[in-house]
Amino acid sequence: MAQTETEQTLAEKVGTLALTLAAGWVAQKAVSMIWKGVTGNDAPNKPDDPELDLVQATVFAAVAAGTAVFAKRMAAKGASRAVMRIAARRAAH
Repeated sequence: MAQTETEQTLAEKVGTLALTLAAGWVAQKAVSMIWKGVTGNDAPNKPDDPELDLVQATVFAAVAAGTAVFAKRMAAKGASRAVMRIAARRAAH
């Protein structure tokens, strides 16, 4: 039983890592695309750029951080569900 729990924990960690990386990449692309659509400008990539308006930099940072947290939480939930489904299938066999 302890080995199964360890395998589930390892599988969950690996799954969470993979899903978090993928979700982060997708979220970054989505934020950049939406930012360009709304503002007409490319998403800021240098926070210390003197031409970047302080309000825009702050709003972008808040949106990007919020999106990152959301993506990470959804990835963790997805990985947890996937591990539980896999464990349930193994137990059924």
